[in-house]
Amino acid sequence: MNERFAQYREKITQYWNRFSGKQKILFFSTLFIIIIIIVVLSMQLSKTEYEVAFQDLDSTDSAGVMSYLDTAGVSYRLSPDGKSISVPSTDAARVKVDIGSQGIVQGGSIGYKVFDESSSMIGTTDSEFNVKYNNALNGEVEQLMRRMQGIKDAKVLINLPKETVFASQEDQEKASASVVLSFDPGFRPSQENIDGYFNLVKTAVPNLPIDNITIANNEVELMPTAKGGQAGVSSQVEENFTLKKKFEEEVKKNVKQFLSTLTGPDKVDVLVFSQLNFDKENRQEKLVTPVDTENMKGIEISSQIISNSYSGKGNTTGGVAGTGSQDVAGYPADTGSGNSSSEESSETRNFEVNHITKDIIASPYSVKDLTINVAVEPPAGQTTLDATTSAAIQNILVNIVRASLADSGVTYTDADLAKKVSVYSQQFGSTDANAAAGGLATWMIWAIAAAALLVGAGGGFLIYRSRKKKAEEEVEEDIPLQIPTEFPSINMESVTNESQVRKQLESLAKKKPDEFVNLLRTWLADEQR
Repeated sequence: MNERFAQYREKITQYWNRFSGKQKILFFSTLFIIIIIIVVLSMQLSKTEYEVAFQDLDSTDSAGVMSYLDTAGVSYRLSPDGKSISVPSTDAARVKVDIGSQGIVQGGSIGYKVFDESSSMIGTTDSEFNVKYNNALNGEVEQLMRRMQGIKDAKVLINLPKETVFASQEDQEKASASVVLSFDPGFRPSQENIDGYFNLVKTAVPNLPIDNITIANNEVELMPTAKGGQAGVSSQVEENFTLKKKFEEEVKKNVKQFLSTLTGPDKVDVLVFSQLNFDKENRQEKLVTPVDTENMKGIEISSQIISNSYSGKGNTTGGVAGTGSQDVAGYPADTGSGNSSSEESSETRNFEVNHITKDIIASPYSVKDLTINVAVEPPAGQTTLDATTSAAIQNILVNIVRASLADSGVTYTDADLAKKVSVYSQQFGSTDANAAAGGLATWMIWAIAAAALLVGAGGGFLIYRSRKKKAEEEVEEDIPLQIPTEFPSINMESVTNESQVRKQLESLAKKKPDEFVNLLRTWLADEQR
């Protein structure tokens, strides 16, 4: 056993001695680096990575979160200021869901959940209930405000009036609310955001008008549009101005694009000025119209005709009424006989007409006025436009203005529309001035500049190439010639025994392994030849 172990050790020693000193150093360095990499990776993989799960907490919320994590057995890290809590990354999502579902983090607000947590067996008094309800309402509004965009923190104080059975709904006191907001750094609330804050508080608290709501930040008091907020007016004016400019730019682009097909590109300049109506109208129309518009009659839905006639013989009254001494005033005194007849007829017809009710919402942004001015460069060799081209452009512009003002509510004649457009000739640029200044036309100057740039670039490239070639030649001259390697020689003729040859080769491999390797390569090369 020991002999076999010694043989293995000798073989390993012989194999190890075949390597040079550099190879041995490289082997140990590689092994050392691999061990270090394995240790570092093991430490990193076994290390617990923490992720910030909750931040900007107050002391109450931090205590609640820490108590829950201790109960659940989840490790955590508390920031030095006590406002942020980090948990392992693998458990961060689950912890956020669990804590969020239980309502532990409330930003210092109580909310309606207080009635579930602190319920007394013997009940509560009216005063205690009112205090809890008021605090819970304040907390709920605070939580709602923190969910709005740009709000970092909110503090709400709501004053609820005392209800009385003797006062009517109009005579009862109104609730009031005071809100202090803290915004995220760099956030500037728009008027729409401010109106949203006021509406949120108004709808969350019963019997609370907007006039009784005060919202402020650490700088100024915020004003809603209903109380004269100027930000809303300015934003509306800015929006209207933007729409006006957009309409003018669109008309200008379309006119210029169309006229360029007639006069050529870059030969038309357009100036547009407009006035838009931004009034939005809501109205209701109740109309009654006949079904038969020609005869101005409706549909006959029912008809009734009644006719009575009577004829006979009988006494007829006569004399002067109430003339006798014993007569009744107003009653005929004498009687007589004769023939009598009478006729009576009546006709009733019912007609149905159209009853039309229209709720009309007139959209804003209608064009009240439009003016288009066009400058056209005349063709080469002419100083002004010809009458035909000018008239054609004039007619095109008049048609555009007529179509744009169709909904303005004003009827314009052709003469009125012609006053709203103008076409005139104008030279946009003079080539004579450029030629006089440089002696050459503009395009010739650009061509010469481009040619000079190309010549300069070509010359620079040739100089760079010659310098690079010269540097490469200098490097080749500085490289010393390799000295041919001298290999040790073994006299094979003087060696008669195979064992002696092997001993000499083994001795050479132990003492000079590099030379031994070169010798073997030389032998292999000779055999291949």
